[in-house]
Amino acid sequence: MESLGELLSQMKSPQIKARSERIIQELLGDPKVAELLALHPELDKSQLTLHLGKLHQYVKDSRNCAACPGLERCPNDFQGHYTRLTVETVTAAPQLYERKVPCAKQLAYEHETEVKNRVRSFYVDERALSEGYNVVEIMARDMGRAPAVGQVVQYISDAREKGLPNKGLYLVGHFGTGKTFLMSYLLHELAEFGYTGVIVYMPEFVEELKFMMQDNQRLKEMLETMKQADLLIFDDIGAENLNPWVRDHILGSILNYRMNRRPTFYTSNYDLAGLEKHLSFTSKDGEEAYKGQRLMDRIAPFVDLVPVNGSNQRRAR
Repeated sequence: MESLGELLSQMKSPQIKARSERIIQELLGDPKVAELLALHPELDKSQLTLHLGKLHQYVKDSRNCAACPGLERCPNDFQGHYTRLTVETVTAAPQLYERKVPCAKQLAYEHETEVKNRVRSFYVDERALSEGYNVVEIMARDMGRAPAVGQVVQYISDAREKGLPNKGLYLVGHFGTGKTFLMSYLLHELAEFGYTGVIVYMPEFVEELKFMMQDNQRLKEMLETMKQADLLIFDDIGAENLNPWVRDHILGSILNYRMNRRPTFYTSNYDLAGLEKHLSFTSKDGEEAYKGQRLMDRIAPFVDLVPVNGSNQRRAR
């Protein structure tokens, strides 16, 4: 079918009347136009002729959508949108109006973009955040972690029904059992529901903080992001090399602000007692049991322990 531009370019041709008539008949015979006329019998041929451009675009978009090649290769003039025609009687005669409407693929893309924008990650492998999430698949990968998956799924369900509790989850288990993946799943599912989230890989975060000491503005913005997020996850806590400043002034400040306000989550190879021992020791000051205990007083009462069993999936891959 010729474009409207091609049609208009031939307006001076002596054959224009016959050609226009053929194009109009072709448009009128299109199933989408027939459907429109069936819904609006008040339209007649003369009115459709007045809106030939709108009708042409409507048919063109409909055909493109019927053979959709995917959102990235959308052939419509406005990517991810198609022409919708409506009929309104403003004066004595019905009028045809057009507007661009997002298709289902565009709406899904916009929704997923909104969800991703609610989640921030610092130093976390992006694959854990970008993989598809399906509870059945998560279970099937390793049934040994089924009880942990059940607790995470129950937490998500409760948060959606009753709102976020003050308590988070503490996932403890060996290397490669999927703790980070489960927390990424939790972030994604609750971001779908409108909550914001931050996940921080602790070993690299602590190393990066050494360089941020000279950039107060960047440090302040990062800490504020962690404090204010609906959900905060410290991934692989216990694997970092702590110094007193990070432990007492950075980690302590974040946890002191969040307790009784917003839930904080953890993944670790240490149980709670092991984590307390880890937090009690720094490379500079050695062991300071009371400081480790003080920090644990801001962690242990505000989490439910979730043992994550199963085999090392990294080795399996």
